[in-house]
Amino acid sequence: MRRRMRGTAVAAIALTSLMVVSACAKDSGGGTTPTGSGSACEFSTPPTAPATSSTSAASGDKVDGSALKIGLAYDIGGRGDASFNDLAAAGFDQAIKDMGVKKENTRELSAAPNEDEAAKQTRLRQLASEGFNPIVGVGFAYTESLKVVAPEFPNVKFGLVDSAVEGAANVTPLVFAEQEGAFLAGVVAAYQSKNCHVGFVGGVDIPLIQKFEAGYNQGARTAAPKVKIDKKYITPAGDFTGFQDPPKGQEAAKGLIDKGADVVYPAAGASGIGVFAAVKQAGVLAIGCDADQYNQPALAANRDVIVASSLKRVDVAVYDFFHAAAADKLASLPKVFDLKVDGMGYATSGGKIDAKLQGILEGYKKDIVDGKIKVADTP
Repeated sequence: MRRRMRGTAVAAIALTSLMVVSACAKDSGGGTTPTGSGSACEFSTPPTAPATSSTSAASGDKVDGSALKIGLAYDIGGRGDASFNDLAAAGFDQAIKDMGVKKENTRELSAAPNEDEAAKQTRLRQLASEGFNPIVGVGFAYTESLKVVAPEFPNVKFGLVDSAVEGAANVTPLVFAEQEGAFLAGVVAAYQSKNCHVGFVGGVDIPLIQKFEAGYNQGARTAAPKVKIDKKYITPAGDFTGFQDPPKGQEAAKGLIDKGADVVYPAAGASGIGVFAAVKQAGVLAIGCDADQYNQPALAANRDVIVASSLKRVDVAVYDFFHAAAADKLASLPKVFDLKVDGMGYATSGGKIDAKLQGILEGYKKDIVDGKIKVADTP
């Protein structure tokens, strides 16, 4: 399997931006949890793990970006959300470093919760009119704005995370198979649950987050067909504060825990910070989302409850876009960042996943990559 234009850059992104705390750090849980130990679940026969990992990294061509001006327009939350936006920032930072972009030729702009389309259009126009090119819009919230702004700047290369703009030749979609990473999170949840009862917290009830729910549900039920799954969305479609409200995330998680869920998986942006706080207070377990959240500084106080994380490699997609745009090779980017191209994945920092469960995860991952398991993208 080949990682397009990543090489050592991906390792650097992971080590410097997402894994700033050693994965070997002492965990307050005090060691490894045996696979399925004490669980009330009855498990399906798992697939056989591959003999060796099928993932490898190939070095990409060096690109000189010293003359470039590159821009990034964040989704709500911006840097510091310990999730989606921080991943985009990691890819942005690494692209600047690797391509030799001058600091004064970079610009980051953030969004406000529930802002109108005019504000998004203004942000994108500001970057483009000031000569920034290429530019990435972080999140589907920029879809409608780019329908208007991209045609106004036909020579500017825009990247759009999580969405596409039909008919806009200068907008490159950077989309993911979120359901595949969430499937593996569901497998972990089933094996780590003592009650055979797990929970899902979604930030906003929209199709993008429903992809996480769908994969998580399918993974948990594939591993343990009788597992009970409860869910809670923080806000309905249209109210995007659900991605930036830790207190409501904490409340949502507490509700699931009170019903009996003892492993909770949030796909909720910065609201996940509150989810982990509720999980820690209740003495149960959680699974991170998007980033390796065990190693996120903002979650240091509660990281010991995070047994694994599903990885959505927004960092890789953003880095690859800037690299490909600078080299005029945008056609080389994958159509979907999925498990097959390492656009999705999982992390087991914290030492709570034993070798047997690691093998089970690799077996399920291989079956997804090989097409033996088709992961649904709707609940």
